[in-house]
Amino acid sequence: MNGVKIAAVSSMTIDGVTGIPVGVECGLSPGSPQDSRILGLPDTAVRESFTRMRSALASCEGYEWQTRKIVFNLSPAHVRKQGSAFDLAFAMAMLVLDEKVEKSRVEDTVFFGELGLDGRLHPVRGALPVLLAAARAGARRVVLPLANRAEASISLGSEIDLEVLCAPSLNELYRMYCGHDHAVETIRPAAPARPPHLPDLADVKGQPVGKRALEIAAAGGHHLMLGGPPGAGKTMLAQRLPGILPALTEQDALVVTSIRSVSGSIDPDYPLQTWPPFEDPHHNASPVSLIGGGSPVVRPGAVSRAHRGVLFLDEAPEFAAHVLDQLRQPLESGTVTVHRAVGSYTFPARFQLVLAANPCPCAAASGTCVCTSIVRRRYQSRLSGPLLDRVDLLVDLLPPARGALLDHSGAEEPSAAVAQRVTAARERAAARWTGRLNAEVASKTLRRHWQPQGTSRDILAKAYDAGRLTGRGYERVLRVAWTIADLAGHEQPAFDDIAEALAFRQRLRGVAA
Repeated sequence: MNGVKIAAVSSMTIDGVTGIPVGVECGLSPGSPQDSRILGLPDTAVRESFTRMRSALASCEGYEWQTRKIVFNLSPAHVRKQGSAFDLAFAMAMLVLDEKVEKSRVEDTVFFGELGLDGRLHPVRGALPVLLAAARAGARRVVLPLANRAEASISLGSEIDLEVLCAPSLNELYRMYCGHDHAVETIRPAAPARPPHLPDLADVKGQPVGKRALEIAAAGGHHLMLGGPPGAGKTMLAQRLPGILPALTEQDALVVTSIRSVSGSIDPDYPLQTWPPFEDPHHNASPVSLIGGGSPVVRPGAVSRAHRGVLFLDEAPEFAAHVLDQLRQPLESGTVTVHRAVGSYTFPARFQLVLAANPCPCAAASGTCVCTSIVRRRYQSRLSGPLLDRVDLLVDLLPPARGALLDHSGAEEPSAAVAQRVTAARERAAARWTGRLNAEVASKTLRRHWQPQGTSRDILAKAYDAGRLTGRGYERVLRVAWTIADLAGHEQPAFDDIAEALAFRQRLRGVAA
């Protein structure tokens, strides 16, 4: 066609936590080698791929680089292409262009990997989203670096028939296509590894109110705040919340692991995360590290890494106020959208928030605090009212009882027993709300399904008239009451369920309303 010779292969780019198919066309035409270029909105890493590819091709046995004008076109052209994982697709397109590899052998194959100058394939982020996108697009085969073997072994579902190859280097992949002996591995789906041991509630001595709040939070998907002096057990309780949450569904496990994949935090021993994640960022975390963002590559933040799990903010008043207030939108929507000049990126962020706070800055033992009332109020006011209004359960922990602490033989209830009650309560809620938790059901549905009557209505009216409830707080009391009723096996919330839910909305030593 007018002297232009073209070869085409397939690759992927990552948008948020989703793979987007990209066609890689390689054109050879008369002109100066200095005019070689890459079209289709490439970022800096993609533009650098040309140099890495040219050096890596020298490792292929019998291949000689020819000086000529080469143009790569990445389609769709309107989608921003980013990352170094196009290296392998560029190299394979050149091998097809120079007729070193038959075109028919690379059809329906997605190439995704970064090349070193010596031709070795380096690990890349986003391998699992690429596999999922390739399966949706109808590809038959995906080629990844050997270092991504763990992710490649994740089962995508029994109905998906996708061949996954992992190559240590470009030369070994070239030898495979030439029909020679090679070290390319065909990866078979593996059964998920048994989850690691999670902290057990039996380790926490005493604190019956804190444990009760934790059970309610787990059963209904509610947000929780724990206040109290140092050593009361706030952190221990928060760390044990994942242990009483149900295991992730197959779909949620793939989404959570995809987030880990684009974050570069896949554990080779546990490639598929089947248990709820737990994120506990330090209080000096920036808005980008908590919410997500970055430049030039946008990465998910802690709120997304905690998707379908727990985000624990210890020493919550020590976080910058403007950082904490950015949690308000994802707490309501369950997603985070990061806007940039080149486009927007959406990450899932359906997490349970657990806040922990000391009563004052000095955090001294009872009776030795030197903070004035003004200092205490200023410290506690760092948590804004709109943020705390989104928290369903507010608990003020006292130091553990002396008897419970000193009695080493006392047996506390283990997480497994609590988890059974949590699972049963969630099943009741799912049957009532068509698969949703009490914390997730739409307000319209919540109000239409049931309305408090009699003494239940009276106690809520008194709380509202006294300024102890906002409009949002009223709905959250109803949601918590439904969870308490589910744990008790009630058909609908009783007066005691409403009263207990309302008690968890009391002021937390001046911190919460």
